[in-house]
Amino acid sequence: MKKIILLAVIVVAAQFVTGCAAKAKSPVTGFLFTDVRGPEAVGSGGEASKFGEACATSILGWVATGDASIEAARKSGGITEISFVDYHSTIVLGIFAKYCVKVSGR
Repeated sequence: MKKIILLAVIVVAAQFVTGCAAKAKSPVTGFLFTDVRGPEAVGSGGEASKFGEACATSILGWVATGDASIEAARKSGGITEISFVDYHSTIVLGIFAKYCVKVSGR
């Protein structure tokens, strides 16, 4: 019985140590630090002369704020026709996470 309790305590402690902010979208993650960019979607695929960005952040997985939607990024860049959508994800020690959507177009 003591071994089961000890195992449960270890599992719960591991959850606190790794943090909940480590769940930001990323195709790969690093235990200590993640800084990844990748494609999200393709619109017309044409030339891009305008760029917009929208971000959301999380601290300890307890507080999350922001609007990382494609629409928010499109509006921030004054874009009417979307060419490409990419993302940038940053995670630090599972304590802080930031996810940004980057839109380019005309």
